[in-house]
Amino acid sequence: MIEFLFLIKLIVAIAFVIGLSVIAENVSPKVAGILSGYPSGSAITLFFFGLEVNPEFAAESAVYNMIGLSATLSFVYIYYIASRHFKKYNILLSSLCAIIGYFVIVSLLQRIEINKYIAILIPIAFSFLYIYLFKSIKNINIQTKVKLNYRILFVRAFFAALIILVITSVPKFVGSTWAGLFSAFPTTLFPLMLIIHFTYSKEHVHTVIKNVPFGMFSLIIYSLTISIVYPLFGIYIGTLISFGVATIYLVVYKKTLNIIDKSKRTY
Repeated sequence: MIEFLFLIKLIVAIAFVIGLSVIAENVSPKVAGILSGYPSGSAITLFFFGLEVNPEFAAESAVYNMIGLSATLSFVYIYYIASRHFKKYNILLSSLCAIIGYFVIVSLLQRIEINKYIAILIPIAFSFLYIYLFKSIKNINIQTKVKLNYRILFVRAFFAALIILVITSVPKFVGSTWAGLFSAFPTTLFPLMLIIHFTYSKEHVHTVIKNVPFGMFSLIIYSLTISIVYPLFGIYIGTLISFGVATIYLVVYKKTLNIIDKSKRTY
């Protein structure tokens, strides 16, 4: 069952990364950044927790998953700051700084005594903080797009799979404490950022980063809903309800953006 779970997560994560990279190129990095918060790997993990243990265990895990999102947001912020300052080995050094920063933040967060209210407030506070810190970043669309073919898609899939395999394999060799620290790592967002940065420029990956906090509310809502509905309705109906609520948020947010854009053009 563990191998089956890992295979499903790997396939979904690769498909998600490739899909978001295509969206970044053909729609905009802004939209890809927003959609990066849509539940993928976390949703699969929580579902199988409910299936293999019980819905109550999955519901409790969802509370801690919300806390981990704060470290994910800190990861993209540190990547953004580092990528602005390093001229040589920009991608490598930015990644190293972001990874180190992630572990510092998540290790500090694990020292906090957690309840559901704190678990909700902390990632929401982090989201609004980074929305403010990212406000000066300009949304830049990709003008000259790489022509997609099977070779490029294969390379992206291989690259995403390699990163995901490394991230998910390391905890086996470092013990349970570090394994817990790895559990909330942005396994799909990080490969997406690297693909956009490597293929295009740091300005384009900054556009993705700018919009991650807005999309992260979708995952906060998903995890919160899971923590409420799994014990009440079970994992199957609970998962459908949670995806529905997360999707409604993204639809409402997108429509709100459209209304704001139209009003700006009017004036």
